[in-house]
Amino acid sequence: MKLISIVIPAYMEEKNVSRLYKRLEEVTGSIKNYRWEYIFVNDGSRDGTFMELAYLAKSDSKVKVIDFARNFGKEIALSAGVEASSGEAVITIDADLQHPPTLIPLMIEKWEQGFEVVATIRKETEQKTRLRQLASIIYYWLMAMISDVRMVSQTTDFRLIDKKVVEVFRTITERSRMYRGIIDWMGFKKEFLEFTADARTDGQPVYSYKQLFKLAINSITSFSLFPLKLAGFLGLIITIFSGFLFTVIAVSRFVLGSGYFSPISIVVVSNTFLAGITLICLGLIALYIGNIHNEVINRPMYIVRERLNFNDKEEKPLR
Repeated sequence: MKLISIVIPAYMEEKNVSRLYKRLEEVTGSIKNYRWEYIFVNDGSRDGTFMELAYLAKSDSKVKVIDFARNFGKEIALSAGVEASSGEAVITIDADLQHPPTLIPLMIEKWEQGFEVVATIRKETEQKTRLRQLASIIYYWLMAMISDVRMVSQTTDFRLIDKKVVEVFRTITERSRMYRGIIDWMGFKKEFLEFTADARTDGQPVYSYKQLFKLAINSITSFSLFPLKLAGFLGLIITIFSGFLFTVIAVSRFVLGSGYFSPISIVVVSNTFLAGITLICLGLIALYIGNIHNEVINRPMYIVRERLNFNDKEEKPLR
């Protein structure tokens, strides 16, 4: 029987992990001819999440737990779970119960039909704030405009990937990563399923607005060179504009003899404007230099404090 791995990143989900486990058991129990493993990745939770997971692992051998030494972020937790998986296919799902496990049978059906990636599209979310909805729309619009990677709007990390996709994913070493962005970048034969996300019942969203902004910046700099090109375009535009303005001033003062333009005001305004553009360009370049720095220092992507129900107890951080 084929083994399917379900990877669940969990951060401060003490009240939700047991509920999700029960829902997964109800769904997977109704699907015949498959074996299952649940890989929970505790992303440095400060509540009782690890204790709940340890209890589940003790009572059910197919529950496996990776406990991080500290919080490394959801994208890294997803990567660690996929890296540790052994299944013919891997399903990633959030622990907050907003991704419906009832969609898993259909995902497997599409996989058996030959699709190597089965991604989900969130049509709407109950109680989702308008600000988050607007930010999501703007983000996907921007990525569609500037990135060579096709990212479908409102796709989620709730997706199934074939073992061959997992093997390629393991070779990717970048540290400032966006899981679903990397999967989309790979290509492969893909299918999309739609769902409506339930409202979160307990806990707080994994991503604060600050973390969402950081993730957006990482994905933009990882999958597009447009910001660097934009800096060059701005420099060209400013050079042309400044040259035109200088010509107008020169003709006005020295040819027509007009005193309309004050020399000091022109110098001050022009220097201030150009300095602002220069700082923006340097800031954009610094983002890319920062990513290069993160890659070359070559620290482990994550550190595992403990692994439960794995045959190999050795810690294996990604390269």
